Amino acid sequence: MISTANLKEALQSVTTIPLIPYRQGKIDYEAHRKNVRYLMENNHLSGHRPRVVCIAGTSLIHHINNQEQNQLLAVSGSEMLDSGVLLSAIVPNPVSNIEILVREQVSLQRPPDAFLIMPLGGVYSSEGLYEGLMQLGEQLGSRYNARLLFYHRNQRDHDQVVRLIKDSDHWIGIKVGTNVDEVPSLVEEVGDSGLVIWGIGDRSTKAAQLGTTGHTSGISVVYAKAGDEINNAQLAGDYEKAYALEKRIHDLENIRFINGREFNYSAVLEAMILSGYTDIDGGEGGPFNPRVSSEVSEIVRRAIEGLDDLH
Repeated sequence: MISTANLKEALQSVTTIPLIPYRQGKIDYEAHRKNVRYLMENNHLSGHRPRVVCIAGTSLIHHINNQEQNQLLAVSGSEMLDSGVLLSAIVPNPVSNIEILVREQVSLQRPPDAFLIMPLGGVYSSEGLYEGLMQLGEQLGSRYNARLLFYHRNQRDHDQVVRLIKDSDHWIGIKVGTNVDEVPSLVEEVGDSGLVIWGIGDRSTKAAQLGTTGHTSGISVVYAKAGDEINNAQLAGDYEKAYALEKRIHDLENIRFINGREFNYSAVLEAMILSGYTDIDGGEGGPFNPRVSSEVSEIVRRAIEGLDDLH
C-alpha cells in the first residue's frame, strides 16, 4: 500500500474520472478496462508521476449498485496494478453503505488507495456534518486503514470541513466543488493539514494560482494529454501555458457544465464516439444519460476539432 505521505504527493496531480460505458443498458466492463488502459498508457505527467484514476460522479456511481461499483474497482485495479493511484468515490446515502463498500473494496486483490466521500444528501447541519464525518473517519481509519477525502459542495459547511481536515488523521483532503472564490480561505485555513484539490474540471489554473494542488478531469478519458499538460504547466509556474491549454479545451468543458451540468457525462461520451479513436470505448449511453441530440452533437463535433494532439 502506498504511504499516506506518498499518496498526498501523488494527488497533487490530475485525478482522471473515466465514464462508465454501457451497452444495451448494462455496464461493459471490458470497455471500461480499455479506457483505464488508455489512461495508464498515455501518462504525460512530468517527473514520472503516477496516473490517478477515480471512479466517481462523472462515472455515474449514483446510478449503480454495490456489486457493479465493486466490479468496476476490481477491473480498474487489475488493469492499473501498482502503476497508478486508484480512488473510489462513495455516495453516502445511506451513510451505513459507506462502511459496506469500504469493507468490500479493501478486500479486493488490488484495493483502492483512498476513498472520496461524496456530498451528504438529506437534511443536516454543518456541526452535525463535522461530528458525523469525524466519527466515520475514526471508524473507517481504525478498522480498514482508510484514507479519506471529502467532496465539498456546500459553502455553508466551510468552517466545519476545514475543522474536519485539521482535527482528523484519516481525512487527508478536500475536493472543492463550490467556486474559485472560496479557494484562498480554504487553502489558508487548511494549511499543511491536508490537500485542497480543485474539483470542477480542467479549467483549473485560476484555482491553482490561488493555491489548490491538483484538479479533477472528466475529459481525460478522451484527451489525456490536456489535463496532464495543464497540471505540468501549473506545477512549473507557467500559468500562461496552462491558460493556453485551457483555451483549447474550453468549448468541450463548457458544454459539460451548461444547464446544471446536463451534459457532464453525455458530452464526453459524444466526444469519444465522434473522435473515432479505437483505443477508447464510450459505449452507447448510460442510465438517465442517453446520447445527445443532433444539435448538441454538432456543438461537440466543433468543440473537438483540432484536439487530436491532446489524445
